[in-house]
Amino acid sequence: MSVTDQLFAPTHFKRFAFFFLADILMVIASLYAAFLFRLDFRWTSYYEQLFVLALPSFLVVKLMSFAFFRLYRISWRFVSINDVSNIVKAVLFSSGALAVAIFFFRSTLFPGFPRSVLLIDAVLTLLLVFGLRISKRTVLEVMRKQPYNAEGKRTVIVGAGNTGEMILRDMQRSNFVKYAPVAFVDDDPNRIGTYVHGVKVSGALSALSHAIKTFEAEAVILAIPSLSHMRLKEIYRQAHSAGATEIKIVPRIYDFQRPQVRVQELEDLQIEDLIGRQAVTVDYKQIGNAMENAVVLVTGAAGSIGSEIVHQLCRFNPRELVLFEIDETELFHLEHRLARAYPELIKRVRCFVGDVRDRERVEQAFSLYKPSVVFHAAAYKHVPMMEANVDEALKTNVLGTHVVAQAAVAAGVSRFVLISTDKAVNPTSVMGATKRMAEKICLSFHLDGGTAFVSVRFGNVLGSRGSVLPLFLEQIQKGEALTVTHQEMKRYFMTIPEAVSLVLQAGVLGQGGDVMVLDMGDPVRIIDLAEELIRLHGLTPYEDIDIKIIGPRPGEKMFEEYLHSEEGTTATRHEKIFVASAQERYDGPVLREMIESVQSALRHPDPDRESRLRRLLAEYVPTYKEPQRLVPFSSLHVTTIESVEKHPI
Repeated sequence: MSVTDQLFAPTHFKRFAFFFLADILMVIASLYAAFLFRLDFRWTSYYEQLFVLALPSFLVVKLMSFAFFRLYRISWRFVSINDVSNIVKAVLFSSGALAVAIFFFRSTLFPGFPRSVLLIDAVLTLLLVFGLRISKRTVLEVMRKQPYNAEGKRTVIVGAGNTGEMILRDMQRSNFVKYAPVAFVDDDPNRIGTYVHGVKVSGALSALSHAIKTFEAEAVILAIPSLSHMRLKEIYRQAHSAGATEIKIVPRIYDFQRPQVRVQELEDLQIEDLIGRQAVTVDYKQIGNAMENAVVLVTGAAGSIGSEIVHQLCRFNPRELVLFEIDETELFHLEHRLARAYPELIKRVRCFVGDVRDRERVEQAFSLYKPSVVFHAAAYKHVPMMEANVDEALKTNVLGTHVVAQAAVAAGVSRFVLISTDKAVNPTSVMGATKRMAEKICLSFHLDGGTAFVSVRFGNVLGSRGSVLPLFLEQIQKGEALTVTHQEMKRYFMTIPEAVSLVLQAGVLGQGGDVMVLDMGDPVRIIDLAEELIRLHGLTPYEDIDIKIIGPRPGEKMFEEYLHSEEGTTATRHEKIFVASAQERYDGPVLREMIESVQSALRHPDPDRESRLRRLLAEYVPTYKEPQRLVPFSSLHVTTIESVEKHPI
């Protein structure tokens, strides 16, 4: 970057300095002009002295008021109604404060100060401050001509509300280089037939196909964040049948600190959205209050869940974000994705390669960064794989959790959130049993230390490597039959962003010692999922692509539960988050005995070790039942590394 580019490159400091200096000049100008108007432009030496005497007070009070109402944090390009409201409040507050001061000190500090000058000055200040801050948006959006660029794809925007209007404004700012809006569609009858910045709302969502054909649109942008997967499927089918070649959607989880939506941030519509996307609302302000300016450590940071936790945490401006991960390659890729998405935050991101089973390395991370919040997402999650590797499941899911929890308590961490699973309930798998042990470990540490431990259980997420969706997509691409383990096998499904947003909300809502349970909607039959996926690819189930029943895999249950039979739930302030009422923990001596027993069993390899390890699981998780049927290991779908995989349509 050249010296000239560096000089004119926008920064927070330059923006603050520009507006601060401009405000000084405007305060001086408004007060001076107020005197001139009041005196009918007949300036005298007496009022000149009074102007000089009053000016410092006007400068100090007004600039402090502007800072208090955050006028120096306003984005010049994205001035909103809320920003205008803050400008009005700042001017009224400062003028009121000055009026009170002049009333009480008029005879001493401000002798003969004309009261009408205050009113004239307030009006002029409001006009000048508002005019400067709205000027860039006015130039970009109102005074600029708005012809559609021939290069931009003709686009129908679904949703003519605030989000759709923001997307249209961003298209205008870019002079329609990428997308040229030709119509809106919206289900609100009051909007149909109206115009948004010159673009007509042509009809309801049911008329999307007609709008695409009428306006010869190539692209569709979905500007309704709360659309369910059922509505998304309907929209997708209409757009696909009408010939649209590109379907974009607003980011799954909004950035509450930067509510504007930009065209460059639009995402491809994913298969996951059509199958499992749910309308999820969370209290961003509450999460932000807990995470802003906090040092947050995430274990398993580059995994499917961990990486999404990291991405969403970045939106809450943590003071420091520590990514603890064993896979250096995935950590490298995650760092680069964060650098592109959050350039202003990347200097506060710390990449720390380590294994949660390595006590010395874990303690080093806690000692070096001193986190106040920990999200423990590092775990082995693949059910059949852990049936064949019981020792590794215990090392990571049990001993690793113990190491991290112990380090958190020793370091004085205020909140520890364990990512758990519905498979921990009445487990029939090694993975589920070890995660249940991890929950009990966290409950034990909560009662023994000052750290608030919260466990969050949820079901399957769509799109993570090793889950059913990538396997089905791979089989469809190869023209192979889709393999389903049983006709009645059911699972709860949610997309990764929605699940993680609820995890963050539950982590903040949970009081120490809680096991939080997420409502992930209705369970879905896997065979129904397979049939729907085939149809979404324009194929016919059992004709173009067959579906084979191969029998349950090791450790699988027909239906996953969220609660043990002895557990009930207590509602929280969030409709999709509950607290498990009856919660078990290990007493201090039992916890030490359990850890020592597992370590001892792992240290002494022998032919009977796996059986001894399973007996330990049954001893410390009484509800654990070993699977009765096993399939050959060679038939397992093998995967060992978690990563986020998205599947554009």
